[in-house]
Amino acid sequence: MAKKEKIRSLFDNIAPDYDKLNHILSMNIDKSWRRKAVKRIVDVPDPLQILDVACGTGDFTIEIAKAAASGSLVTGVDLSEGMMKIGREKISAAGVNAVMIQGDCEELPFETGTFDRISVAFGVRNFEHLEKGLEEMHRVLKPSGRCVILELSVPSNSFIRWCYKLYFLKILPAIGGMVSGDRGAYEYLPASVLKFPAPDKFMKMMEDAGYRNVTHKGFTLGICRMYIGEK
Repeated sequence: MAKKEKIRSLFDNIAPDYDKLNHILSMNIDKSWRRKAVKRIVDVPDPLQILDVACGTGDFTIEIAKAAASGSLVTGVDLSEGMMKIGREKISAAGVNAVMIQGDCEELPFETGTFDRISVAFGVRNFEHLEKGLEEMHRVLKPSGRCVILELSVPSNSFIRWCYKLYFLKILPAIGGMVSGDRGAYEYLPASVLKFPAPDKFMKMMEDAGYRNVTHKGFTLGICRMYIGEK
């Protein structure tokens, strides 16, 4: 089975408990990271066309839509219909101007130069072919458009890194498995973070995909990083 099919199945399976576990296991710190990213996505008073890749259950999609100017549209795309089923219900309840469609980040169903902004929150590490996904997002960006990526990272400090790995590799799978009934999913998630390219390598990948003015910023001792690139 291809990685993307495994990812689709994994997130379909954990969708019902995903939001609850996500906030518990991150101790709600993820909310502050998203707020900082939103400020770099919605940074003008004009209506924007925004694509939220790997939108999942829509927390980030909704937060972006709430911050965007009237007339903006946020389009979420994800492999997992199970996650988006929950996300669409949340969008309806929030009353924001956003839609969700099933799609593959490596073959986005949009014309070249469609979006002013592209966001990805904690999803690029699940791309089957990371370089291709970055190139495809670059393709659908408008000239001078901006891509903002949030992704979990491994802290550089040795003691913090030891604590981080203890939590990520031992405690998180135990709690996630107990609540969701799928320990394997919560073993995959931390493992995918540990395998993700280091910041300098990922920034080089973004540049190779065509992004310019690529920057990155670490949050919470390097547990999370925000990458920004322009077209």
